[in-house]
Parts: sequence; C-alpha cells; structure tokens
Amino acid sequence: MKTEIDTRIVDGHATPRELGYSFPAEFAPHAATWLSWPHKEASWPGKIDTIYPSYANFIKELAAEEEVHINVSDEKMKAFALRHLEVVGADLNKVFFHYFPTNDAWCRDHGPAFLTNPLSDQPKALVKWNYNAWGGKYPPFDLDNKIPHHIAKLRDIPCFTPGIIMEGGSIEVNGNGTLLTTEACLLNPNRNPHLSKSQIERYLEDYYGVGNILWLGDGIEGDDTDGHIDDLTRFVNGDTVVTVVEHNKKDVNYKPLQDNTKLLQKLRLENGKQMNVVELPMPAPILYEDMRLPASYANFYIANNLVVVPTFRDANDDKALEIIASCFPDRKVTGIDSLDLIWGLGSFHCLSQQEPL
Repeated sequence: MKTEIDTRIVDGHATPRELGYSFPAEFAPHAATWLSWPHKEASWPGKIDTIYPSYANFIKELAAEEEVHINVSDEKMKAFALRHLEVVGADLNKVFFHYFPTNDAWCRDHGPAFLTNPLSDQPKALVKWNYNAWGGKYPPFDLDNKIPHHIAKLRDIPCFTPGIIMEGGSIEVNGNGTLLTTEACLLNPNRNPHLSKSQIERYLEDYYGVGNILWLGDGIEGDDTDGHIDDLTRFVNGDTVVTVVEHNKKDVNYKPLQDNTKLLQKLRLENGKQMNVVELPMPAPILYEDMRLPASYANFYIANNLVVVPTFRDANDDKALEIIASCFPDRKVTGIDSLDLIWGLGSFHCLSQQEPL
C-alpha cells in the first residue's frame, strides 16, 4: 500500500519512520552529491586560495560517477568555481549550480538528510534539522540553516522539520536499522540541552527511520564539532565498520580511540550480531599555528563506484588507502591531498552530502 503526503513541509504529521521512510547508507546508490562552494576566508585563514585545487579534483572525481549539485551565492561565485573546474578537466555536463547562498562550506552538516520510501507515491523526502554551527561556535549560520528548505523546494519533495539541532556528520547508518553516534557530540549541552539521551534517541529513530542506536564516546583532538562520528567510525557495508586507532600511546588520541574500539567490540547490530571491526591508522599529528588539526582517514566520502579518501602527505597514507580499498573491492578508491583543506577542520565527508536514488 502506498503512502501519500499532501504537504511539502511536513509538521504535526506522522514521523518519517511511521510513514515508512528511512535514511539510506552512504554506500547505497546515489542520484547526486550536494556541495556548498567554499568561500568563507575565516574557515581557512590565510589559506583559502590553496584549497581549491583539491576541492576541484574532488568534484572532478565525483562528476565522473554521478551528478554534482553545488550551492553558490551568485553568478560571480559560479564563474569562479567554473574556472577551477575547467582547470582540472571536470565533466561540466554533470555539474549543476544553484543560487542558494551559504555562510560556509560544510554541506554534510547544514545540508538535508535525504530519506527514501520506495512504496510511497513520493519515494524521496528530506529532513531539515536545525543547524547552529556546532553549538554556536561560528556565527552567522542563518543562510546555512535554510539550505534544506531550498533543496526541498527545488526537488518538490516532503520536508520534515523536527525542530532540534542535528548535524549530518554526527551520525552514521548501515542502512539496515542501526545508527552510530557519539555521546561527546549529541549529549553536548551546546546542542539540545533540553533533551535527555532517551529523547534524542527517539528523534534519531523517528527521523532517520532506525531502531538500533549505538553510542561511542569521545572524538579526536582538534575536532571543533565536539566528536563527530565521521572522523572516527564508518560503516563500509551492513555489518562492517572501519574505525581509527592511534598506535602512539603518548598521543592524546590514544585512549579515547582505544575506548571506542573496545566499545565497538561489545555493541551489537540490529540483528544481534557483532560488527566486523577493521582498524584504520591515524596520520601523524598535523599542527598549524600550534593548533592540532582533526586529520582522519575516516573522513572519506562514498560515491557511486568511488571512494574519495583524504591524504595528508603522511607515511600512513598508502596503508590507509590499502585498508579502505580492501573494504570496497568493487569501487575505485582514490586519495586526494587534504593537507590544506584540513586547516578548515574538516575534509571531503564534511564537505559533501549524498542524495540517494
């Protein structure tokens, strides 16, 4: 039986889960990838000009596999972007620009969470979570907070608005009903201080369409998102995760990553089974102006037939690529230099948001 939804902005109605919607895993087939063109110099102080070659190469790789939709402020920004894409030889027939202005580039967190329900007359919908730039750290964020509504209108699809703060980089799903997140982020009082852990779990269940919530602990040093899961642990298929580990016992990341790995061994999937846990090394510490940057190979992005992995000119780059390639035998796995990008405190996964078929 098909479900009908009469309103595009869905408030006061049944939840997505009740209507049969769920958030597909990133490794499920994509219709497109969404990006917001980087333009905020304060996010890469003194370095923003250096990020565009890597960013443009990221788009080139994506456009070889699927559509790429880019939010820009105006014609001038579009022309600037096109110049960079032409330099790297991106397939511009697969790149689409939208005049949806943003404050910053982190589309994983301010972009929509696309949902699917193949039995519905409207098989695609989205969730517009509220966005406050990771606890109000980087105002203004009013333009970013409007991006999901713009995309819902463009796509003419239902838009669910839970009314609480949530960021795409804070959750990870396997597509079968299990969601991974961290206490460090979702229980941080700078997000939703009025909600208890069980209340947050209910929102996750209702709006991502999952039934099994798994919690890890702390994030990595330098992560201004307060512990996003996409720098820590990622599903590569329905029952396998890769998780970063630090082998230097003197490193500040050693204990929290050991603790998370031990937790993963104890946690169970929606079917009661233990996860397969594949360990991924960390790069050596990257410092810029005496600040530890949150460099992590876990911040890779899965596209159709492709996985793009951040590399850091580090001795562990090749090992990380080899491990990730072993997890995706049917996809091209490519590394793109992220040493300048990470000065913005995020990489390819933070910058992108998938739209499922």
